[in-house]
Amino acid sequence: MNLPPKVTPRAFERLAEIGASDQGKVLRVAVEGGGCSGFQYDIGLDDARDDDLVLSGEGETVVVDPVSLPFLANAVIDFSEELIGARFVIENPNATASCGCGTSFSI
Repeated sequence: MNLPPKVTPRAFERLAEIGASDQGKVLRVAVEGGGCSGFQYDIGLDDARDDDLVLSGEGETVVVDPVSLPFLANAVIDFSEELIGARFVIENPNATASCGCGTSFSI
């Protein structure tokens, strides 16, 4: 059964820290063709659209467009802080392979 992606409290907290809603923005998580494994994530602040799936928490909002949604079914959107840097990350059970950069994957 395909469920919509989930957003961790840590990801919502990071959006609050950077003031996304204060700027009138949402975090858009999209999937595009390309990257070294066939698909890549496009994650950034954007404006919400009428046909987006809206995921809200902590006063912040994450959106996924209808084309990207099947690729992100059952995924977890998180925020990671490591020595190499801090970034939003996707734990995607649909990806059969991914590259070392973490932004490219195949199905």
